[in-house]
Amino acid sequence: MAYSQQATKKYFLLSLVLLLWCSPWQLVSARKRIDHLPGFDGPLPFALETGYVEVDEEKGVEFFYYFVESERNPDEDPLFLWLTGGPGCSSLSGLVFEIGPLGFDLQNYVNGLPSLYYTPDSWTQVSNVIFVDSPVGTGFSYSRTTEGFQTSDTEAARQLLHFLYKWLEEHPKFKSNPFYISGSSYSGMIIPVLALEIVMGNFSIISQFKGYLAGNPITDKNFDDNSKIPFFHGMALISDELYESTKKSCSGNYVNPSNIHCAKYLDAVDEVIKDVDDGYILGAKCEFHSPRPGQIHSRTIERRFYNEDVPLGSTGLHKECRTSLYLLSEFWANNGTVRDALGIRKGTIVDWHRCKKHKLPYTFDVQSAVPYHRNITSKGYPALIYSGDHDMIVPYIGTQAWIRSLNFSIIDDWRPWYFGGQVAGFTRRYSNNVTFATVKGAGHTAAEDKRKECLAMLERWLSSAPL
Repeated sequence: MAYSQQATKKYFLLSLVLLLWCSPWQLVSARKRIDHLPGFDGPLPFALETGYVEVDEEKGVEFFYYFVESERNPDEDPLFLWLTGGPGCSSLSGLVFEIGPLGFDLQNYVNGLPSLYYTPDSWTQVSNVIFVDSPVGTGFSYSRTTEGFQTSDTEAARQLLHFLYKWLEEHPKFKSNPFYISGSSYSGMIIPVLALEIVMGNFSIISQFKGYLAGNPITDKNFDDNSKIPFFHGMALISDELYESTKKSCSGNYVNPSNIHCAKYLDAVDEVIKDVDDGYILGAKCEFHSPRPGQIHSRTIERRFYNEDVPLGSTGLHKECRTSLYLLSEFWANNGTVRDALGIRKGTIVDWHRCKKHKLPYTFDVQSAVPYHRNITSKGYPALIYSGDHDMIVPYIGTQAWIRSLNFSIIDDWRPWYFGGQVAGFTRRYSNNVTFATVKGAGHTAAEDKRKECLAMLERWLSSAPL
């Protein structure tokens, strides 16, 4: 059962007050400034810091983070907290696949340690970004106690609040920078909860909170999941006949089939689309499995199937599969030299996985993020909600629907937005500073597919200019 907003607020505030009152902040530095990274040729062309922040002293929970200073003007540019989805996907994904200044060189990978290269189309061109591994058990974040690994939506948000408080205490120069919360996918459930608690709690140390943005955000299954069948039909993935039969039998409710006919048609839909990549319907369908040490194990579906172990370092990685890039991140982050460079505490994380989705002892105690969006945007805090329009995990249709349910008036009606003289997507702006935008041709992690366009979108939104 989801916590009520009032109960959640009291829980957050009580937890923070008790922590502040009962024990002093442990501000012993756990930070490391990094000038060189294994796999990157030469010194890093940006300022990178890694470190740990203890977010629950009693249970021994430590959040690991990567912090990249703005490459433009770190003293004045906004400070972003970036949350990756899952729950359980490492923030390294944000750093090297989505909005950060690094990337893995898959095309030239032959053997050994993967190579990294600099990507100029990074959000760090215009902002300082903290990439944090949350919830506990994600990436390099860990707990010194077994009970510390038990977490939930509200607990993750509470610990992130502690993280921000302590991080800003250790980095006082950024206290006066405009602060935003951002992320994609499942972080859509956490972002508005955390944002509302910051606003309602009136924490002076986070006084510069200015708004939030969320990409392809999971929000409420009644909106997200019920939009999938119309999306499949609109994208010509299922036939008119199958769509009409499914719609009629299920009465528009595809989350919990109410009769055997509805279930039958939903099974038929699953069979038709099973070989389409759900995160990016234009891409190759590639299943990803975490490798055993020294091995690659994957299955590619593109008119060919294989299921074989390929020794690490072979050229058997399929260059058209983004999951091959994800494998490179596992090879890299599990390398001892890399861990030493990042300052990873020995013995805390044996095997690093990019995503631990469905493998964490996690309680989903926020059933809908819609009320949190309504509350915080009603207070006038800007929100940018954007959707890659080729994502069928969280189709843009459902995101549009829950935004409409807020009943905010339309200020700037549906129109294209442009980048480089071409249509980059479509947008609509509502009252209370809510902006919705699609990113044309992008999937579930829009910034991964359309880096230049998403950077331009961010810059315009930050400057309060129309997209």
